[in-house]
Amino acid sequence: MSQDPASVPGVDRPNITALDIVRSVVLIVAVGTLALWGFALWPFPWNVVIGIGAPLVVILVWALFLSPRPVLRLHPFLRVVVELLIYVGVTIAWWLMDQPIIGTAFAVVAVGAGVVSGRRRIR
Repeated sequence: MSQDPASVPGVDRPNITALDIVRSVVLIVAVGTLALWGFALWPFPWNVVIGIGAPLVVILVWALFLSPRPVLRLHPFLRVVVELLIYVGVTIAWWLMDQPIIGTAFAVVAVGAGVVSGRRRIR
């Protein structure tokens, strides 16, 4: 019989919470929104550049500063500023696509999840 993977000595498994799942979904929606915004709102040569470039920039910024194991560690307040800049950009993208209700809903969920996560991290 095999052992339960959670009880293997020397293996450190992170506890995944519902908040982690919500924050992951927020990131996926942010990347998808920026791709949609780039491909839908810009004229031909620029729609490809922005539709691919904007999501790549967000993924790069997330990997550098916001991931669970970031490449560059920031002060917690700077980390919040970077995260809020991404959320503001996505909210503005929804508003530019004439979807202010979706943009506002995204902002409320993203900022709410960020606030709860930030409070847990500070403790």
